[in-house]
Amino acid sequence: MDDELARQAREQFVVHAAAILPAMSTAIAERMVVLVNQSSNSREAQIRRDALLAYQKLSRNWTQGTATAWRQALTPPKEVAKGPLDSSMLELIGNDVVENKILSSRLALGVIEKAGSTLNDLRLRMRELESAQEMSSHDILRPEVICHLLVEQWCNAGMARESWINVQDVIQQSMLEAIPAAYKLVNDALIKRGILPEIDLRSQVRLTSPGQLDRGSTPYEDSTTGELSADLGPGNQADDTSGSPMARARFRAQGLLGQIKRALGDRRESVVERSTSPQPPSAALIRALDRSAAETVQQGQYAGSGNPGGGAAGEGEGGVAGRPVIVGRVASNLRERASSLKKEASTQGEKAIIEIVALMFQSILSEERIPASIRVWFARLQTPVIRVALFEPEFFNTLHHPARKLMDHMGSCVLGFDSREISGSALESEIKRVVQVIEQYPDTGRRVFQLVHDEFQKFLAKYLTEKGSSQRVVNLAQQVEQKETLAIQYTIEMRNMLDSMPVREEIREFLFKVWAEVLAVAAIKHGPQHEDAIALKRSASDLVWAASAKPSRSERARVISDLPKLLQSLRQGMVLLGFDSAQQEAHIKLIRDTLADAFLSKTESIPQERIDAMAERLTHLEDFIIEDGTGDIPLDAASIEMLVGIDSSSIVVVADGGAKPTQAMMAWAQELQPGTWYMLEHEGKNSQVQFVWRSDRRQLHLFASVDGRSYLIQARRLAAYLQAGLLVPQEEEALTVRATREALAKLEAEPARLSA
Repeated sequence: MDDELARQAREQFVVHAAAILPAMSTAIAERMVVLVNQSSNSREAQIRRDALLAYQKLSRNWTQGTATAWRQALTPPKEVAKGPLDSSMLELIGNDVVENKILSSRLALGVIEKAGSTLNDLRLRMRELESAQEMSSHDILRPEVICHLLVEQWCNAGMARESWINVQDVIQQSMLEAIPAAYKLVNDALIKRGILPEIDLRSQVRLTSPGQLDRGSTPYEDSTTGELSADLGPGNQADDTSGSPMARARFRAQGLLGQIKRALGDRRESVVERSTSPQPPSAALIRALDRSAAETVQQGQYAGSGNPGGGAAGEGEGGVAGRPVIVGRVASNLRERASSLKKEASTQGEKAIIEIVALMFQSILSEERIPASIRVWFARLQTPVIRVALFEPEFFNTLHHPARKLMDHMGSCVLGFDSREISGSALESEIKRVVQVIEQYPDTGRRVFQLVHDEFQKFLAKYLTEKGSSQRVVNLAQQVEQKETLAIQYTIEMRNMLDSMPVREEIREFLFKVWAEVLAVAAIKHGPQHEDAIALKRSASDLVWAASAKPSRSERARVISDLPKLLQSLRQGMVLLGFDSAQQEAHIKLIRDTLADAFLSKTESIPQERIDAMAERLTHLEDFIIEDGTGDIPLDAASIEMLVGIDSSSIVVVADGGAKPTQAMMAWAQELQPGTWYMLEHEGKNSQVQFVWRSDRRQLHLFASVDGRSYLIQARRLAAYLQAGLLVPQEEEALTVRATREALAKLEAEPARLSA
């Protein structure tokens, strides 16, 4: 009965998934027509016309073939138990298979992210139904299986892979609508049949010790077991951030570590085993590494070769047109160097490490969105990274190794720029300097990578904020943060001073909510010891005295005499805050009424010496201010203009959107790296923005868009945007994560690479 129910569940899934094929086919045809009508050069226009004609002729074969392949996959082939890897059992797999695998993997990742917990719930219900540990690798319910068949049938129908690439966004949109919905449909059907109506995720969590995972890592699904793993870290509580796009990206990245273990787990001297008892590389391999590094520097075969005077690599061979030639030559050279190093390796583990790193750099070199001049500088890091991976097994066991972090950070910076902006820029020069420093200290390992990463971050702090518009906004934001910090601390100090004084509540409210702001703005505009700022501080103590009980005639006469001057000072202070006449008058009326009532009060008066002490402390209040624990900083465009007197039309203050963030997401917001590009959704508009600055107190964050606008966000709002998916990284995966994933895809298709 359970087997029959499992079969029905898969049939229902396939029927629902296949229903999207006609609409998807129509959408693809429409996109191809749009592409044909777009302006392009004659060669590209001909390619698009040919693709459209081929699709019109073959699309029916594709959709029918896909539906048939999905139905046939309902009965997957029985899996044969895998023994130790034997190269004699391997056969070469064509590049077409590898390329199809890459395309389908990208599509499957989107489905996995969109399906989220729905897919995980279905996995658990099928496990319960079939009493199995995990789905078969050929199970049609797996996103990678159904996506692979979709790509495979495209090529089997006779259509070019390049035409798929042109319409893959349309295909992805259709799949993201259909497949998660199909998962939900099957889940609902199983629930009705009594299969795990309620799922207790706690039973699926495998608690690890704090030291077992990297500090700062997040829960992820272990790709080898399918179980959820949680880094308990400080406080022994699992992260509650799994619903955000950032978290899902990190889960996938962490799962990549499990794939590395699976790829190398059958090897006696694998990376994983060496992590517990690391052995240094053989002497012959170390000498080969030294030779490789020396030849790279001495021969100048990569970036800058033939162009010692500066400029982008490749300009000496035909400018921009020559750069692909340079990149292709570098890729070939790196492959040869990796092969030479593998010949000197004495163990299968060393060969495996060299091969995986080499494939990572082949992937990076093929990333066309990175300017060619930057890619060839990246290439020079292959030998240093191979050395690090050989000596430091944690390079494959953690995503936070300094070598990975450096390359990821540099990659995230350049991926958002136009290549023309980078060529000859200070950013390109800094990347060049970073690479050359690493080459000068080949034996230093993680220490030199950490050192240059720290220096790269310092460079970015200056580089990203020295541009005219960004520099102006940074200066402004610093003043805003300083003003808000002062206002909060002024309020705290005045509360402490007035705590034991018989001061009326109306006066307390005015001092705390209005006058603290006045003192903060005056301190920013004039300086805390400027005579105008000191006069406003004195007005606070004068107001406290004037509003206290006046038992003697002389004191009442003094209040009457000094009142016009005091009220004038209060008005001047409120002008600093941008209060209009009506707002000022409302506060002045309340103060007048309070002072009049004080004349008749029989309560205890405040001794003059206490008033004098308060005035003295206010005069030097900055000496007592503590800069911690200031809380959130409220922002609005009007207060910015009021504070610094400039037009804030080019500054977007992000003051709303998103729900209350969790503490874990607050911590993640502080991890954002300057230079990284994001997509920001604000007021219904999507903008490509670069994170350029974080304030010293880590309360304000500045993002610059490509259209010249600046987005200023306080810390809590930033965390809320990240949590809600309103701010997402432009790149779903870091550079080395994507490179590692593509390397593993090639290894899965051709395992012989590891030992060849």
